[in-house]
Amino acid sequence: MKNKINIYLVEYAINAILRQKSKSFFIVFVFTLLTFLLTSVFFITNSIRYELDSTVDTLPQIIVQKIKAGRHYDIDVDAVDNILEIAGVSDAVARVWGYYYFENAGVNFSVVGIEQYENQYKNSFEKIASKFDLSEIDAKVSMVVGQGVKATMHDSYYKEYFNFIKPDGTLKRVNIAGVFEADTQLESNDVIVMSKDTIREIFEIDESKATDIVVKVANPEEIPMIVSKIKLIYPDTRIISSEDLKVSYQNIFDYKSGIFLALFIISLFTFFIIIYDKSSGLSSEEKREIGILKAIGWRVDDVLKEKFYESFIISFFAYTLGVGLSFAYVYIFQAPILQNIFVGYSQLKTSFELPFIFDLQTLFLVFFLSVPIYIAATIIPSWKVATLEADEVIR
Repeated sequence: MKNKINIYLVEYAINAILRQKSKSFFIVFVFTLLTFLLTSVFFITNSIRYELDSTVDTLPQIIVQKIKAGRHYDIDVDAVDNILEIAGVSDAVARVWGYYYFENAGVNFSVVGIEQYENQYKNSFEKIASKFDLSEIDAKVSMVVGQGVKATMHDSYYKEYFNFIKPDGTLKRVNIAGVFEADTQLESNDVIVMSKDTIREIFEIDESKATDIVVKVANPEEIPMIVSKIKLIYPDTRIISSEDLKVSYQNIFDYKSGIFLALFIISLFTFFIIIYDKSSGLSSEEKREIGILKAIGWRVDDVLKEKFYESFIISFFAYTLGVGLSFAYVYIFQAPILQNIFVGYSQLKTSFELPFIFDLQTLFLVFFLSVPIYIAATIIPSWKVATLEADEVIR
């Protein structure tokens, strides 16, 4: 029976909170703001890390690029045959792709060429090849676009077709055959898929050339060896493995995470200043209240229980409110301002939505960094005062 919640103590704690409206409101406001900020930071990082990890897993195992004067140039398509002769290589595909800047919207589109009977190096392209008749798309000079591209073109009144500007200044009209979805938005949001012949015409790429070559290896453990063999055959190339891409993505993520880390430290520092101020001692009014309660017969454990209920109600309400606001801010409103710390302020990108990731570890981490600490900072000074004689406290 002693472990049951005392409803009267809870009622008294609520009334005590309401009696000190301005102070309680200030504590709830600051507590909610810090919880909201910390939780939003974790939600954004979890969502973007999930997108990056998922995107990296879809990237080719090896990419071979021709380098001339330190810049990326088109590579000979014939190099595919030589690479296929290397033991351990299961497939090699000459890619034709590029970035097209749509000045009217201020965004870059990733234009990728695929063929109907070609081995696709991505699952998303296999889905496109199975869903759409690529030979018909080639015959009708059409393209399949990502959702972000479709929305951007629609805003510029390109609903059924799009006019590409070729290097010679002439226009190339390409019809919109459909919209595709991939597993991640980073993979498909800004992508346009069409035939290689159409891309060669838009970018003026010779039939004997390709943008780069992607290589598939049967045994992933042999990737470093195959990379070295390709380098021996083509010393003027830059060879990028999937591990290199993962490291590059991780470096970018870690760099921008440092900004969030600084924000996280500032928030914790502010919170612990408040906790230190509260734990350093009670106000004279709070001491007098405890003294009166003891004088009318309250025991020490009754005082501590009441203070526990009071601090728990405030901290848990603020925590719940902060987490709820964070969910809405990140996953409904897509974290304006904070999201730009990671994805950048540049307009050279299509829209990107943060995927919903429910992470209990994040919620528990923020909870244990806030609620128990605030409760302890309230109970400890109350215990020090409650153990004194009532007349001594009142005086």
